[in-house]
Amino acid sequence: MSVIKAIFDREFMGYFATPVAYVFLIIFLVLAGTFTFEIGGFYERGQADLRPFFDYLPWLYLFLVPSLTMRLWAEERKSGTIEFLMTLPITPWQAVLGKFLAAWAFTALALTLSFPIWLTVNILGEPDNGAILAGYLGSLLMAGGFLAIGACLSALTRNQVIAFIITIVVCFGFLLAGLPLVLNLFSGWAPQVFVDGIAALSFMTHFASISRGVIDFRDILYFALLIGAFLYANTIVLQMKQAD
Repeated sequence: MSVIKAIFDREFMGYFATPVAYVFLIIFLVLAGTFTFEIGGFYERGQADLRPFFDYLPWLYLFLVPSLTMRLWAEERKSGTIEFLMTLPITPWQAVLGKFLAAWAFTALALTLSFPIWLTVNILGEPDNGAILAGYLGSLLMAGGFLAIGACLSALTRNQVIAFIITIVVCFGFLLAGLPLVLNLFSGWAPQVFVDGIAALSFMTHFASISRGVIDFRDILYFALLIGAFLYANTIVLQMKQAD
């Protein structure tokens, strides 16, 4: 655990060593507020809840989270520091977990800083704070899914731009998988179990219920398995690069 903590501290503080952290936080908070109160029609809806915030959050993640993950391993490979990192008395799994937890903690910080939106809703009305808290939990789990995918894909290339684009494409697929637009393409000819399987892979399918305040163990298990699978794949990629 001390090794993982050392990597975590190095990565987390590294975000604030450059303007990246501050730019990310400012853009995230500005867009979150804009989507909630302006584009989401908060005042026109006449309901004291954070439904617009949670509805637009997956799409906000789609473009902002890859900007965090693209540098996790691509930068290490490009600069050659990954070879030095792998010669230290640490395992690839420890390195993967330390970097992932740092990115996840930074994303959690961004979510936490959006609390003025929550306070505003409470000032203007009487929202179901339990449902909002569940929504934040689901948001954090979904962010972990985005980050795990992005970290794994970052390890495949030295180019941060390529890592950024590939992560957006793959995460976009996970978002669309549960939408009727995609499911209708298969429902006409594929078995129902296959269609249900595609829907079950979607971030939206599992996040939607949590964001409404319904915490189902199956939704939490989905994100846990997704995160674990891509972190394991990330470890395998690093081990393959070591062998090369």
